[in-house]
Amino acid sequence: MTTSSSSEPEPTRTPEAADRGPLRRMTARAKGEAHRVASPLELFFDLCFVVAVAQGGVQLVHAVAEGHAGTGIMYYAMIFFAIWWAWMNFTWFASAYDNDDALYRFVTLLQIAGVLVLAAGVSRAFQDHDFLFVWLGYVIMRLAMITQWLRAARSAGGAERRMALRYAGGVLLCQVGWLGLIVLPQSARPWLFLVMVLVELAVPVFAERHVPSAWHPHHIAERYGLFTIIVLGETIAAATVAVKSAADEHEELGALLPIAVGGLLIVFAAWWVYFVVPGHEHLRSQRQAFLWGYGHYLIFASAAAIGAGLEVAVEQAIGEAHISRLAASAAVALPTALFFLTVWALHSRHYKAGIAEQLILPTTSLLIIVCPFLGEQAVLVAGIVAALAVVVGVTLTARRTVKA
Repeated sequence: MTTSSSSEPEPTRTPEAADRGPLRRMTARAKGEAHRVASPLELFFDLCFVVAVAQGGVQLVHAVAEGHAGTGIMYYAMIFFAIWWAWMNFTWFASAYDNDDALYRFVTLLQIAGVLVLAAGVSRAFQDHDFLFVWLGYVIMRLAMITQWLRAARSAGGAERRMALRYAGGVLLCQVGWLGLIVLPQSARPWLFLVMVLVELAVPVFAERHVPSAWHPHHIAERYGLFTIIVLGETIAAATVAVKSAADEHEELGALLPIAVGGLLIVFAAWWVYFVVPGHEHLRSQRQAFLWGYGHYLIFASAAAIGAGLEVAVEQAIGEAHISRLAASAAVALPTALFFLTVWALHSRHYKAGIAEQLILPTTSLLIIVCPFLGEQAVLVAGIVAALAVVVGVTLTARRTVKA
């Protein structure tokens, strides 16, 4: 990830001076560039990440449904961090340096290939605790990312060049550190993971100590929003497949309909609360960008976990999950509550006026956590609570606007 500060000098940006041949100089794009939107290549990149997200969700469903929630959540958190961090590395770099020449496109497609290798290794990481394919996928993505940063360093000078070289060196050293997931004993791997997460998160802080990169606030907000939509779409797809399969084989529509309706209300409400306020307006300083960008790990991971929870609830309803109804309902309620609370903490709260508006999402999260204790209709009630939160929020905002 890259960050910016309004009080620090910005690097030289001369995108108009870029060569018009198949290979251009990788100069930083203008931070105030008009009409800066996601490119088709970026959209394709995001779409390919859905494969990895889906694989992680499938394995989480199996773990929770078999009564191994603790282990499943731990490995899901590890795998999702790998997916999210690879997406983050590319997204913030592309916001600052996308020159869209032939080499840039080729290297980005190479990163996509690495994502697919990572996705192929997700099941082995969950079931056999074998991270070889995940690590190899990361090697491919990281070598491509290092190439991009070295290109940026070659085209830059002074502090901006040092920043790019620090990124390249930091990424390389981190990838060597992740080798421990292959060679260390299984019991030591979770601890290595925690250490390496801290090291990874520190690389942008170190690289941008003196000069920030030229990421674009509107572009970054759009990219995060698009990935949120993709993850929520995967949640709907996974839940739909689960309900259809269960209905075809068991014909227990009476038990499945409340889960389907409740899940749909949850996803609709999740979309609403995320996009009801403009994310880019809060990306004004280095500290805000770090907190906002890093905090989205919880938003993305919880959004994807909602879909996994709905699948678990379906399996429990038809008697194929070896867990209680309370545990199955909690698999939906807990990630839903985390999503709403994190969205509020990261940006919704900055646009709320008055204690009533501020309390909507935290109160909603608390009520949703209680829903699993309500029995068979727990998921449906959670969906209704989420929908009511949207209604109350819209009503209070409208009243405030009228008074103003």
